[in-house]
Amino acid sequence: MEKNAKIYVAGHRGMVGSAIVRELRRQGYTNLIVRTHAELDLLKQADVERFFSEERPEYVFLAAAKVGGIEANNDHLADFMYENMMLEMNVIHSAWKNGCKKLEFLGSSCIYPRMAPQPMKEDCLLTSELEKTNEAYALAKISGLKYCEFLNRQYGTDYISVMPTNLYGPNDNYHPTHSHVLPALIRRFHEAKIAGAPYVTCWGDGSPLREFLYVDDLAELCVFLMNHYSGNETVNAGTGKEITIKELAELVADTVGYRGEIRWDATKPNGTPRKLLDVSKAQKLGWTYKTELKEGIALAYDDFLKNPMRAER
Repeated sequence: MEKNAKIYVAGHRGMVGSAIVRELRRQGYTNLIVRTHAELDLLKQADVERFFSEERPEYVFLAAAKVGGIEANNDHLADFMYENMMLEMNVIHSAWKNGCKKLEFLGSSCIYPRMAPQPMKEDCLLTSELEKTNEAYALAKISGLKYCEFLNRQYGTDYISVMPTNLYGPNDNYHPTHSHVLPALIRRFHEAKIAGAPYVTCWGDGSPLREFLYVDDLAELCVFLMNHYSGNETVNAGTGKEITIKELAELVADTVGYRGEIRWDATKPNGTPRKLLDVSKAQKLGWTYKTELKEGIALAYDDFLKNPMRAER
């Protein structure tokens, strides 16, 4: 990408989109296009088509999405599928129609089968059943990456897909029911510390294994891939390291300074038993993560404390 190329970042107010904007600016890209939801509703096809026709961005980072944790995904299956499919199809199709040079689609590791061989390689996609608790979101993301692949095959476009593991960091969503596990734990332990609560109850039994990537490390990879990768197969983004949810809860509690008891409600779902990405492809391309989990959680908690309004989302 040329430093003065017209670049559209969809979802620039979210955790991933805002990190991509920071990274682009850090690297000296000066011609960035952003729109708030009030300015451009990506669910409205005519509005998206008009935006692309008028602005004609040369490069697109598609980081916009309806996201949430296990409870939100399970309770709002239809909403997660419809909204994600609509907004991604609108953006990708309009980018193609208006001559976008390159588009990067941001997905999620939940696209891979529930019992995929670990660590999960990019080619295990669609080889067996998905995790039911986030099946709707996963199907929408699979549709997006497949549409990019099919445009490449049919029309010779240069559209790529990146599949991040669990993300965290600045500008995360700390909503009590709609957030992912790590920000949810930050909020829960912080509030328990302030209230002097003797214990905190967490979902499941704590046994599932999860991998976490600091969002600024992902943003660096996203810009790197836009400049150095083309291909139909997605690229995994992760650390190659995993931790149990129990160990994660203890690490977050320690970082926050909560000294009470951690209890587990085994009547609540665990989700996928293990989700570790094989990141050898990204490493061979020349990228590796920089931020270790303990350091990243401290940075995320500091961001949470400095930006209390984010806790209300």
